[in-house]
Amino acid sequence: MPKIVDRDEYSQELLRKCFDLFARYGYSSITMRQIASELNVSTGTLYHYFPSKESLFEQLVDYLSTQDTSPEEIAKLGNPQTLAERIDGMMNFVAKNEAYLLKKILIMIDFSQHKDPAFNNEALQRAENLYEEALCQYLGISNRVLANFIVNQIEGFLLRRFYLGERFSFAEETNLLREILITYLEQQ
Repeated sequence: MPKIVDRDEYSQELLRKCFDLFARYGYSSITMRQIASELNVSTGTLYHYFPSKESLFEQLVDYLSTQDTSPEEIAKLGNPQTLAERIDGMMNFVAKNEAYLLKKILIMIDFSQHKDPAFNNEALQRAENLYEEALCQYLGISNRVLANFIVNQIEGFLLRRFYLGERFSFAEETNLLREILITYLEQQ
């Protein structure tokens, strides 16, 4: 009797494993053949689920952003009552997940760096929308421009921490961002 495979579950398993491969080797450096080899699957199997490396990457972005913004993940932040507590919860989450978030940023940079300046990938746009929406809901704000600003600041913090190491004080920068946000939102 042939083995019954849940296509969606198997595809997600492959995507979870691909995240680490892209983080380790970089999007531009790894080939589909190498990915298949690292995953211990045939290239035919890999192409069956993902018609190209770009498609695989885009599905990975969709998978990660959906997982990251799921109600279960948001619930891990708790339900703080004040804006200051919600900002602290968000920044504590970033600090605890620094390595994962940085890997995600770096593979997105690697994916995007060789594209045309007018490049506008739909998967990256969908992910950005999910993150902004989740941030707005968690902080209790409706201003998408402000949510985008916060994401930009956090990504900047993570990148500076990446190349400055301990010389970059994550705590000092996040405290300053917290004060700026509270002051700004109180004036609205």
